[in-house]
Amino acid sequence: MGDNGAPKSAIDLAMERLRKKDAEEGVTTRTLTDEEKAAIAEVRSLYDAKIAEQQILQDAALRRMYGVDPAEVEEVERRFRRERERLASERDNKIEKIRRG
Repeated sequence: MGDNGAPKSAIDLAMERLRKKDAEEGVTTRTLTDEEKAAIAEVRSLYDAKIAEQQILQDAALRRMYGVDPAEVEEVERRFRRERERLASERDNKIEKIRRG
């Protein structure tokens, strides 16, 4: 039962188990400062814009490729997919660096 007498949800129970496991393993958590939260929001915003730009470029490239060999279309899609994955990875690395302080 929760603090207010209501039964705990599955999510609450899972999070409770994870917190207990982390405590047993010595994993500590800390609250982010307002500056860190703002920096993370800025990184997310910047990379979301870059990823959206890549999507627009891909859509435009694919429209120009109407009737072209499907292998060429697949190559363009593969390149854009790889670029989006690179941007997402870069974003995640920067966010993790901010979280570590």
